[in-house]
Amino acid sequence: MFEDGVSNAEIARAVGVCAESVRRWRRMWEQGGASALRRRAATGRPPKLDDTQVETVRAALEQGAQAHGFEADLWTLERVGAVVTRATGVVLSRASVWRLLTGRLGWSLQRPERRAIERNESKIARWTAHEWPRIKKGP
Repeated sequence: MFEDGVSNAEIARAVGVCAESVRRWRRMWEQGGASALRRRAATGRPPKLDDTQVETVRAALEQGAQAHGFEADLWTLERVGAVVTRATGVVLSRASVWRLLTGRLGWSLQRPERRAIERNESKIARWTAHEWPRIKKGP
């Protein structure tokens, strides 16, 4: 559209952006051509763990929490952080552990069911059918 001489306002309406964005794009296009408009990699601080270390952490976490000496097989941010430090030597904050789990590993928050492990459904059904009517007061 720049090559065809279309105005900034027309381009902004056609693309659905503000005219200031089109002016900025036109300046970049005039200085560097179409290649200057290409998407660039995100800038910012590089991640503390490289891809190899992330896969090492994934393998360690898939073994389960008890395999790493924790009493229950339940992962918390603190526990994952400890495993990351043991496996890679890199210390991560809680926020960084969360980003690692949800962003790079693709895991999601899971909460354990609040139910007794010893629960016996057949005994509960039998009690409800036989004992409860016997001790229940009223209709």
